[in-house]
Amino acid sequence: MRIGIVSETYPPEINGVALTVHSLAAGLASRGHSVDLIRPRQAQPHLDEPGIDVLHVRGSALPRYPGLRFGLPAARTLRRHWSQQRPDAIYVATEGPLGWSAVRAARQLGIPLVSGFHTRFDRYADHYGIGLLTPLVRGYLRRFHQRGAATLVPTDALAQELHDMGISNARLLRRAVDTQLFHPCRRDDELRAAWGVDAATPVVLYVGRLAPEKNLELAVRACRAIQQRVPQARHVWVGDGPARAALEAAHPDFIFAGVQRGVALARHYASADLFLFPSLSETFGNVIIEAMAAGLPVVAYAEGAAREHLVDGVNGYCVESGNAAAFIDAAARLASNPGLIRHMGRAAHVQMAGLSPEAVIRDFETLLREMAQENQHEHASTVAHA
Repeated sequence: MRIGIVSETYPPEINGVALTVHSLAAGLASRGHSVDLIRPRQAQPHLDEPGIDVLHVRGSALPRYPGLRFGLPAARTLRRHWSQQRPDAIYVATEGPLGWSAVRAARQLGIPLVSGFHTRFDRYADHYGIGLLTPLVRGYLRRFHQRGAATLVPTDALAQELHDMGISNARLLRRAVDTQLFHPCRRDDELRAAWGVDAATPVVLYVGRLAPEKNLELAVRACRAIQQRVPQARHVWVGDGPARAALEAAHPDFIFAGVQRGVALARHYASADLFLFPSLSETFGNVIIEAMAAGLPVVAYAEGAAREHLVDGVNGYCVESGNAAAFIDAAARLASNPGLIRHMGRAAHVQMAGLSPEAVIRDFETLLREMAQENQHEHASTVAHA
């Protein structure tokens, strides 16, 4: 099949959506499909990938997020492009102006379309002082996703949330993790030495965007509570974003490692001892299953991946959403118990062993093939009755 994929974020950008979309595109290409990727032009050079053809369109910088861009409206360009090289099905991963243009163009050309729900933009509004716009954002998301045959979500809980928002076409496509890349064997004593710790010192890790919607203040409070019990504990932050400068200035004892990719990122996970993830705005949170695969117990709210994969008291602590005191207490108790860290870390790694990226790609492929075949059948029926 020829599959169109439209995304306003894609590597070399580093975020959960970009990496998820890349894994889907690369997975389809590895199974012999032709992938037609539409994305905004980036300053960094694009690396060619076998089986993935790229059409770059105009974009603009995303305010407060250096290095990220959103696509400008491009309906005419997409109609012309897809008229010349018609895909069998289209996956639209993001809801920005480019995504909306793709939905319009696909519907006008009669190409079957699915969308992905990756980001709770309706929950971001409060973090940026525009909470009054939340109903408008939800209305936009509802109109956007209802125009496709299906909206792909990673958890049953998110499917129910979308149903409650009036998005009635949610369909489950689970996430997986590269368990060969994210593995305890990548623990690196030299990296830990660079952090100034020995084998007995607990290292607390956060990986993700450093931004207000990630509830980073709670992570800071948890780190300080840990230090009251284990004064020598170190706190490593991997990622970048608009909150980084203020965090670094306010907390000079924290280690800020910046953006890490591939094996370097895997080394950071495996060289830490426990993972804190305080966000309440995630649709999933890929970093949770990456941390677990690397052998780290996780403390997180019962949202997204944590709700799906954390077993409270077994491979970490799955805390009631919004209960900050319980989150801090769980982090401090875990960090002060080396035996519990090791036991829960082993359990986390074992649980992730069964997640198969290949199975996710097969499910995605099956969905797209079913849509394409249904569209062909409907077209044939229309011609027969004309």
